[in-house]
Amino acid sequence: MAQLHIVMVDVAAEDEEAFHRWYDETHLPDILACPGWLSARRFINLEGGPRFVAVYEITGPDAYETPEFHAIKGFGPFEGRVSNFTRLRLSPFGGQGVPG
Repeated sequence: MAQLHIVMVDVAAEDEEAFHRWYDETHLPDILACPGWLSARRFINLEGGPRFVAVYEITGPDAYETPEFHAIKGFGPFEGRVSNFTRLRLSPFGGQGVPG
C-alpha cells in the first residue's frame, strides 16, 4: 500500500522565485523519475509554518534506497538556504472514510 512523504520548508523572500522555479522545473521531474515515487503535489500552508509543503506518494520505504533518489535528494542549489525543514513519513492506518 502506498505511503506519503511530506516535506515542509520556509524559504527567504529573496529566494522564493528561484526556489519555486527550481522545485517545479528540476526537482519534481527528477524525483518523479525515481523508482517508487508515484506522484507529487505542492501546497502553501495557510495556518502557520513552515509555509511551503510538498506531498509525495511513494510505494514504500524502498523508494528511499534507490541510487536515483540518493543522487537527487535534498534541496540542490538551495541546500542550507531553506529553514524550518520538517519531514513526515506516513503509512495508511485504519479504514477508509466514506463520504457522508
